[in-house]
Amino acid sequence: MDTGDAVPDSGEFIHRTEMFRRELLAHCYRMLGSVDEAEDLVQETYLRAWRSFGAFEGRSSVRTWLYQIATNACLTALRHSGRRVLPSGLGAPGDDPYAPVTMAGPEVSWLQPVPDARVAVDSDDPAVIAASREGLRLALIASLQYLPPRQRAVLILREVLAFPAAEVAELLGTSIAAVKSSLQRARARLEQLAPAADQVAEPSEPTVRALLDQYIAAFENADAAAITRLLRDDATLEMTTARTWFAGRRTCAPYIVAQALGRPGDWRMLPTSANGQPAVAAYLRDGDGRYQAFGISVLTMSEGIARIVVFGDPGLVTTFGFAESDPPSPVASES
Repeated sequence: MDTGDAVPDSGEFIHRTEMFRRELLAHCYRMLGSVDEAEDLVQETYLRAWRSFGAFEGRSSVRTWLYQIATNACLTALRHSGRRVLPSGLGAPGDDPYAPVTMAGPEVSWLQPVPDARVAVDSDDPAVIAASREGLRLALIASLQYLPPRQRAVLILREVLAFPAAEVAELLGTSIAAVKSSLQRARARLEQLAPAADQVAEPSEPTVRALLDQYIAAFENADAAAITRLLRDDATLEMTTARTWFAGRRTCAPYIVAQALGRPGDWRMLPTSANGQPAVAAYLRDGDGRYQAFGISVLTMSEGIARIVVFGDPGLVTTFGFAESDPPSPVASES
């Protein structure tokens, strides 16, 4: 966009726009399903905004203006990329927990988790915090990927961010009738995909932390009985890089015990949070006895562990602010 000869005032630009960076990152993540791509698109949004700031006439709020730039940048990016998925989006669950899993090739683009620390809302209101978490649940983000990009944008702007229909229409350069129609189709499609996407009763924070501590201890001690006990009967287990996934404790537990748990001390895990859910940064001990980053596991908890999604990408560990290797021992981390 041509901004004329006006040179934006850096101080004023930062003052008026920087406060929206976190929520714009969350928005781009919802649209794209990738924290890496979302970071890039937020940078692009601020660059575009800076270049056109001198021509900003204030006909909308700065927030709405930034969302317009970010949404259009995401829509452009989505024209050149495929849908991001979890293993459960590629086929039926596996029925043999002792067989080798089927790995996916480079043609599959995986969904990524987002660190809560990057997108946490600046509010003390429990209702606002709960709504923010709900809008980033992993099951919701996975379901959003099945919607056409413009339907996805309408649903996020209307349902998650509560923009009025008229404002969404202006944002997307369309009519109010088209926004309402897109929203109706998006809702219907989402209901088909996940009638109760992650709609589980949230346990209290102390209960969540206790379950997470038990999960970490079970892995670090290679405690097969503890892992089995923690899983709900209807638990699911997914592992990106593999097409194979499991549904039900009868297959999830044997797979973990036989093919993942290893020996005591093989795993080291550090607690974190992602997508408004408890998570761990996982490290696996190599042949030299050093712990190397393995990935991030996101857990859904409700009267036990209902779902585990293991993102087997070592690079995500540093995205979540942890070291690439040799994390602090549990004793050191408590001191």
